[in-house]
Parts: sequence; C-alpha cells; structure tokens
Amino acid sequence: MSAQVDQLKAELLELALEAAHRAGALLHDGRPDDLGVSATKSSSVDVVTEMDLASEKLITGYLSERRPDDGFLGEEGSSSAGTSGVRWIVDPLDGTVNYLYGLPSWAVSIAAEFEGETVIGVVESPPRRETFRAALGHGAFRNAQPVQCRPAPPFDQALVGTGFNYVAERRAAQAELVRQLIPRVRDIRRSGSAAVDLCDVAAGRLDAFYERGLHAWDLAAGDLIAREAGARTGGRPGLPADGELAVAASPGVFEILQPLLDRLGAWHD
Repeated sequence: MSAQVDQLKAELLELALEAAHRAGALLHDGRPDDLGVSATKSSSVDVVTEMDLASEKLITGYLSERRPDDGFLGEEGSSSAGTSGVRWIVDPLDGTVNYLYGLPSWAVSIAAEFEGETVIGVVESPPRRETFRAALGHGAFRNAQPVQCRPAPPFDQALVGTGFNYVAERRAAQAELVRQLIPRVRDIRRSGSAAVDLCDVAAGRLDAFYERGLHAWDLAAGDLIAREAGARTGGRPGLPADGELAVAASPGVFEILQPLLDRLGAWHD
C-alpha cells in the first residue's frame, strides 16, 4: 500500500508542479499595466483581479482534465467533493496586493490532500524565480535543491514574519500584538504573502512566521513545505494551524513563540 501511495504522491507532485508553472507564467507574462478588477472581497483593500480568476481557471482545468475524479477547494470559488480521495487546495495568486503594486512577494500555491492529509505542496514564485515543493515524508526543495529551516537562535534574536488582515478592526488588534511582541525578538517582517513566508521559514530566511485569519488555501502547501524542511507548525497549543492561528518556526523558537502568541491573544481580535 505504501508503494501505491508513494506512486500517487509522485503523480500528484508532477501535476502540481506543471500546473503551478503554467499559472505562474500566465500571471508573470500576462500582467497588464492597469489591472482590471472583476470583483471585491471582504473590504475595498482586498481586490480580486481578472488574472487571479484566470490563474485558478487554468489550474483547475489542467488538473481536472488529467484527474477528473479529484475534488477541489479554491480561493476563487472552485469547490467540489470528488470521489478519488484526492482533493486539491488552490490559491491561484497569494499576495494579490503585491501583484497589483508590482512587488515581488506573490506566488501560486497548490496542495494535494489524500484522504484528508496533505501529501503534496508546491509554491511557485515567478518574481523570485523559485519553486518550492514537498511530498510528505520526502523533504522540501527549492528549485530541486533541498532546504532546511534555520537552527534556532536565542528567542530574542529570532526574525519573525507575520501578516495583517484586510479588515481594519482586525488589523488594529494585530498591530497591538506586534507592539507587544517586537521588543522580545530581533525584528518583524511582513511580506504580504503567507505562502512565501512559510517557504522562507523552510529555507532559513525567517526563524518563524505567524498569522491569524488564514484560510486552507493560504496554508496548505506552505505548511507542508515548512514541516518537511524541519520546522514545527501548528495553531493554538495542541492544535493544527487554522484560521484562528497559524505558526511555523524552527524547533526551539516554536516552543517559545506558540505559547507566547496564545497568551498575547493572537488567536482573537
């Protein structure tokens, strides 16, 4: 059975890499000078571009053509149960505002679950010319080179990434938490893409990352990549990463940061 699962993971990884590469090329090469807005989300700051929708359509079309029985969960509305035991979790453009402004921290994120467990993660970042990938139990890679999270520094020397919600009231609460956290660590970084931040933990560019309010499509691929690179991930103590709280960090930093964030109320407004 394990050989069959490994074969399935290899197939899913190959498909995810190709879908992410195609979507990344579409977004990178097709980015118009003045992006048209096709819809809005929960607030006026968080826009959904036509390219975002085109990217998801490309990904789901490519994958469903090759595996028609699989399910989907996509940020831009693709949702189906499927019958194969495989579900794809797709963020067609993580870092939409960065993309709009021409900043380089954006990516395509594709994960695959098998029977409810994430087994494949791919994060493609065309501006950084990087493709991160992981298969459960097989390590994490950047552009085919293995990556490892950083050895844990003393906590007061930890470089910590985070993100802020698009709703003003929640942003204010998150800013207050940063005010309390920043004297205790080396510094805070905010890239604007959770998928990129999680991969930066995997690659040793950040010691830790945390955020409240993320969705499955923001997390699924990057969480697996970080874990396969040796990082610890979770939510509130004893729970997996979810919408209340997502934390990823080098072992040693994680054990201090996770309970600290819980005490500071990072999981609620």
